This record gives sequence, structure tokens and C-alpha cells, in this order.
Amino acid sequence: MRALEKAKSIIADGLILDLEDAVAPDAKEIARRQVCQTVKDGGYGMRELIVRVNGLATPWGYEDIVQASRCGADAILLPKVESADAIRHLEAIMRANGAPDEMAIWAMMETPRSVLASEQIAASTPRMQCLVMGTSDLAKELDCAHTRERLPFITSLGLCLLAARAYGLAILDGVYLDLKDDAGFDFACRQGAEMGFDGKTLIHPNQVAMCNEVFTPRREDVEWSRKIIAAHQEAAARGEGVAVVDGKLIENLHVESARRLVKMFEAIEQMQASTQAAE
Repeated sequence: MRALEKAKSIIADGLILDLEDAVAPDAKEIARRQVCQTVKDGGYGMRELIVRVNGLATPWGYEDIVQASRCGADAILLPKVESADAIRHLEAIMRANGAPDEMAIWAMMETPRSVLASEQIAASTPRMQCLVMGTSDLAKELDCAHTRERLPFITSLGLCLLAARAYGLAILDGVYLDLKDDAGFDFACRQGAEMGFDGKTLIHPNQVAMCNEVFTPRREDVEWSRKIIAAHQEAAARGEGVAVVDGKLIENLHVESARRLVKMFEAIEQMQASTQAAE
């Protein structure tokens, strides 16, 4: 309960409340009650609240989904998803137990079958919102080295990125386990951002600041984006399809990326303001 309370002050975009790996078997039912009641009680500002349930093949998965569907969380995160059928099974249980239409589904991508089925998983339901890379489990399943550059993962990461972008989903990079290796963590964050990930899952509050610094758009990039959005709008009002800003040709594809960046920046600012007001 102390960790759930402390999470209210962490400047993170979302909180994954874990009923799976973080909970011992003999504490599963107690954890379920605590997590679901905590979500109902609120106090987390604008952060997204996601409940990671146990898998449906476990003794706890079904009841986890039943209770999470009713607790008011923003999404349910299903671990070790390997097929679209698994997602549809989850959705059927959610629907039968009163999950609101806006409650989303997130999927852990942490096995070779997950990666190979990533397109079908991404397309499985309109509720599907986010793919989450489970790189620790994936390393074990691939029997590969978990190196700094993550070359053994590049194919898996790339395939899941393609699936997410093809179906308009968010996608989060996996955790970094060495809490004492700041340089390695910074490299992993920057690598993920360069590849196109929307963010990164974290295992400790001390990782939040560096991750936010990497994934938050820079103010100069936001200012440039606003500038080209305005220029393109002015060009469109004149009946022109392109604009020139500081000698650079601006087309609609550049404007779409600019709008996405500005929207992300404004959402982060809102979330931070909400967190500070709650403190």
C-alpha cells in the first residue's frame, strides 16, 4: 500500500499496477483487492492507471479481469499475449463484467509468438491501445544476450513497432534492470526514442526524471512545430499545398508529425501541472 500511495507523487504519464510478476502466489487475492480499491479511491490526477492482470491460464487471471473491469482503471494489461484470440477472450470477459466502452486493452509482447503475431494482436479489437515490450522475458525466450546495444532484440522491437504504427497504437519500450547504470539507462532511453517508441516502462522512481527528459519533446522542437503548423495553415488559406519556412519545404506529412509532437508536449504539461496541484 505504501508504494501505491507514493505513486501519486511520481511524475509519470501512467502507472501499471501489477498483479502478476510483482506479487507472490499467496498474496494474489489480497493484492487484487488492494489495487482495485486504490483505483476506485482515485487521487492520481491525470495519470493513466493500468492494471496488469495474471494470465488467463493461471488460477487468478479470470477474477483479476472481472474485478479490474469494474474498478475504473483506464486499461487492462494482459501478459504474454500470443494471439488475437487471447485479446478477444479478455475483451469478452471485460464486456460481460461491465467494463466501460472506453476501457482500453494493452498487450505485453514478451515471447517469440507475441512478436510473430504482433500484427494480428494490434488489429484484434478497437479497444487495443498499446503494445508493451517485455524485453526481460523475451531475452529468456530467445536465449539471447541482453547487450547494451540490444542488437539481438532489434528484429523483435522493429516488428512490434511496425504493427503498432500500422494500426495507430502506442508502443512502450521494455524496462532497464540495472538501477546503478545511469549511462546505460540513458543510452537505452535514447535508443528507444530514436527507434520510434512512445515511452519506456520503468521499475523504479529514480528512473523517471531521465526517461522524461529523453521522451519529452524539446521546447525548441515544439516552437518549430507550431511555426510550421501556422505557416502551412496560412498557405492552405491561399490555396497552396506547401509552405516554405526558413528555407525548408513544408508539406502535409511534416505538419502531421508536428501536430503529434505539440499534442504530446501539451499533454505532458497538463499532467505535470495536475501532479503539482495535487501535492
